[in-house]
Amino acid sequence: MITIPKGTKDVLPSESHKWRFVEDAARRTAEEFAIKEIRTPVFEHTELFARGVGETTDVVTKEMYTFEDKGGRSITLKPEGTAGAARLFIENGLSSSPLPLKAFYLTPCYRYERPQAGRLREFHQFGIEVFGSAEAETDAEVIFAASSFLDKLGIKDVELEINSIGCKSCRAEYNKALKDYFRPHLSKMCPTCNERFEKNPLRMIDCKEEGCKAITAGAPKILDYLCPDCKAHFEKVKSLLDVLNVKYSVNPDIVRGLDYYTRTVFEFVSTSIGAQGTVCGGGRYDGLIEELGGGSVPAIGFAAGLERLILLMENTGVDFPPPKAPEIYIAGMDERSRTEAFKLACTLRASGICAECDKMNRSVKSQLKFADKIGARFVVVIGENELASGECDLKNMADGTSVRIKTGNILSYLRDNKL
Repeated sequence: MITIPKGTKDVLPSESHKWRFVEDAARRTAEEFAIKEIRTPVFEHTELFARGVGETTDVVTKEMYTFEDKGGRSITLKPEGTAGAARLFIENGLSSSPLPLKAFYLTPCYRYERPQAGRLREFHQFGIEVFGSAEAETDAEVIFAASSFLDKLGIKDVELEINSIGCKSCRAEYNKALKDYFRPHLSKMCPTCNERFEKNPLRMIDCKEEGCKAITAGAPKILDYLCPDCKAHFEKVKSLLDVLNVKYSVNPDIVRGLDYYTRTVFEFVSTSIGAQGTVCGGGRYDGLIEELGGGSVPAIGFAAGLERLILLMENTGVDFPPPKAPEIYIAGMDERSRTEAFKLACTLRASGICAECDKMNRSVKSQLKFADKIGARFVVVIGENELASGECDLKNMADGTSVRIKTGNILSYLRDNKL
């Protein structure tokens, strides 16, 4: 038997309504904020992620699915959505469109890492990216959009943490302070931190090794090194979140795991999904478009992992709307009436009614049992008498009541009595 690859997961018919609910909430959120959908390829040139995500990140150094195609080109399955969205913005000349340009995506992503609860090698992201605005109002709007999305899902067990990691100007001073602090401790820190020390010491703060975490706890805080502009920007973001009644706490240790972030970074964190507590995160990345060959275009966004969201909802007892059941099941008593049942079911479907009928040559009794199992709201049994009279009994499965109705009036009755 050929089994599913490690780190991937099937979505079964009994689970797909949960995915649909989350995806619908994502689309409704985007619509409310006037955000249009984009779709980018599932694979891109490897250079896009090396330059965009950052050569010092775990994603690029350890986790990417990279291969050489038949033309000798290095190709990578997308590990996240932002770099591809930025490439789309540049390549299609969208900087000349009315700005800010607001885009969202629902996309699969791929990272080679150890599978665990809420973290798979193939996973799915809902992301929002806003290009063209450097204003604090955009930061607050994006954070509010993320909060609104989580509210639609009924998720309450999350806390918003925010930070500012400054711009290139204040980051240079901060990196110098970090190097001065970490230099005496390097012999006690992991090889990854030693590598990051030269290339990007800010990333050392994000190390998950227990020995390193004990050292980084005493490191200088970025908020003490913000330049006046970055400090003013962060203060305004906080004041706007206060205006919106969005509760948050400032966590100076948030740096996010990707190199393109600048200024505002944020995470929605839960304690109900184990060690992988971040269910939604993002921030500003004002230098990414320029790094990828575009002009100087500020940008901000976030992404949320769908698998992790569904896991959180299940763990915290959030009620998912039940899967949609057929409005009507039409049972046939013999071959002629089954043909009529099939025809009627298809006629109702063509008019927008969810209808079902027998395709297993079951007895009427078995058909009625099946109709009950699939949750059909109404049931009709067609036999010789119904064919002759053109009338049938429409049974309401919820209360057991029946109405005598002309077969040709079933459509209008269902429309008038739709939930």
